[in-house]
Amino acid sequence: MDTLYIEDAVANHPRTLTLRSRYPKARIVSIEHYGDVFNAPAQNFKHQKASPALILAKKPGKRVLPTPPGYHIGGENNYYFSHMLNCVYDCRYCFLQGMYQSAHYVVFINSEDFFADMDRTVREHNDDVWFFSGYDCDSLALDPITGFVDECLSFFDSQPQAHLELRTKSTQIRPLLKRAAINNAVVAFSLSPEPIVSAEEHGTPSLSKRLEALKKLQDAGWKIGLRFDPLLYADNFNEIYGAMFDQVFATLNMSDVHSVSLGVFRLPKAFHKKLVRLYPDAKLLNAPIAARDGMMSYPEDVEETMRNFCMQRLQQHIGDHQFFPCT
Repeated sequence: MDTLYIEDAVANHPRTLTLRSRYPKARIVSIEHYGDVFNAPAQNFKHQKASPALILAKKPGKRVLPTPPGYHIGGENNYYFSHMLNCVYDCRYCFLQGMYQSAHYVVFINSEDFFADMDRTVREHNDDVWFFSGYDCDSLALDPITGFVDECLSFFDSQPQAHLELRTKSTQIRPLLKRAAINNAVVAFSLSPEPIVSAEEHGTPSLSKRLEALKKLQDAGWKIGLRFDPLLYADNFNEIYGAMFDQVFATLNMSDVHSVSLGVFRLPKAFHKKLVRLYPDAKLLNAPIAARDGMMSYPEDVEETMRNFCMQRLQQHIGDHQFFPCT
């Protein structure tokens, strides 16, 4: 990182000092609030993406929020949290690029406040509570810098009523493998066919690398999840998705997979419009897409054909209790 923006409120926090020590040559810019940089108008997202800065901040207000309807893997009480904003990867379909003005990474230093909020949320319920990480970022990709995952696992290890999903495309699984698996955590990987990974998911590990990481985690006793979301249109959809499923089924013990999710590409209309402006030549964004209920997705017949093909392949290898369609 060439530049670190640091909020005055966290300038002397131990985690800030640790992060600063990783980048002794970085330019330090003191700021009052992360939004002054992150939400500033007239930013050049594509230019920033080539060399993003790190913004260290304190997350105020609500740090644990209810998930959108249908966002769950079997639990009744579902919440998400974002210990950072933005992703190190450059996926052409990612809603974050349509939602945020900036490509810089915001890391919230006050993780102790997140855990206090989770503890409070658990005590408000008489049943198990699920917490999802990876909604506004990738859960693992920047962990060698932030060290958040190890702290997070220690918290959940002490909270058997709380359950955690870490969603990722990253192979940064060392903090998981160096400790014993805990029963109330699921490591969920977003998966796409290799041609789509190469063309649309810039900077991400290959499908083979992700499956290799999943196999290591499964062998080490961790619960794993598979997220085929979003499904992306291609002229040879059945061919490339069929090859992906063959590779998945040949690599993993499917009967021991915790959960499988399936969802078709969808974006709020305004986000899609912004992505088209950013990447006018992106083949993905020029696919047959229609507006429906304020969202941009494929025509219903195309969407149904894609989903049915994938469901038929999955149902040969998983049980109903493992399957959670995205709605």
